[in-house]
Amino acid sequence: MARDDAPVSTDVTGTPDRADAPGGRSPLAAAGHRAVDAAESVRANRGWWDEAAAGYVAEHDGHLGGRDLVWGPEGLREADARLLGDVRGRRVLEVGCGAAHGSRWLADAGAEVVGLDLSGGMLREGRAADARLPLLQADAARLPLADACVDVAASAYGALPFTAEPERVHAEVARVLRPGGRWVFSLTHPVRWAFPDDPGEAGLTATSSYFDTTPYAETGEDGAVLYAEHHRTLGDRVREVVAAGFRLVDLVEPRWPAGRDVVWGGWSPLRGRHLPGTAVLVCDLPG
Repeated sequence: MARDDAPVSTDVTGTPDRADAPGGRSPLAAAGHRAVDAAESVRANRGWWDEAAAGYVAEHDGHLGGRDLVWGPEGLREADARLLGDVRGRRVLEVGCGAAHGSRWLADAGAEVVGLDLSGGMLREGRAADARLPLLQADAARLPLADACVDVAASAYGALPFTAEPERVHAEVARVLRPGGRWVFSLTHPVRWAFPDDPGEAGLTATSSYFDTTPYAETGEDGAVLYAEHHRTLGDRVREVVAAGFRLVDLVEPRWPAGRDVVWGGWSPLRGRHLPGTAVLVCDLPG
């Protein structure tokens, strides 16, 4: 599965049609599934999101709602879903906050919010939109926060799809949450990895194994990974949070709303009628 706004177009074999990588880095030579370790993922995704930040925000700011916490391309808003509970007066960590759209909404809702992201470029976009927000640059698998210092943690398509160490992310979130805290995160629904990343009819036919968890990677001519995403099955995701000490409260699979005509990468009304596009896991840390 390719990312939702891949910088190259591909034919059905996955061969890139464009030779240039962003920011003058090594030209793109291959895109497909291959082993990618944690260090490669961190290096590649920090570099790619730094380069892509301004363009990504310019293209998707309307979809993300400016100052809103939206759980996925289906448009499920936290203001409506209330998966985090009442955040007024609570300290909330947004993990993988990107340009801090969700952090802005949380602050408006009365939370004491801290946003964290791997990409300095995305954080610059967030600071440009609201200089008052405390935003930290760090790897989500190594949170620079004290134990039991936040009440709620949230992540909307942030960090988890891009890390080779999801178990460490969940363990770190459990460490910084106070007992009784809540952890809510969304990501691409795992079943989507069996289908081509195509918003049209071609995206309705499975072409690979759901059980194959080999990462998707784009590689430069020098052999360096330029971009990586990581797949786990739905069962894997549940086991990860349970192993970190969480209790799974809910698994939300947002339906595509009638009348929503957004096409965002591989997400579309057509696919949304047939396949789940997003999974949102709502977890509590027993207190």
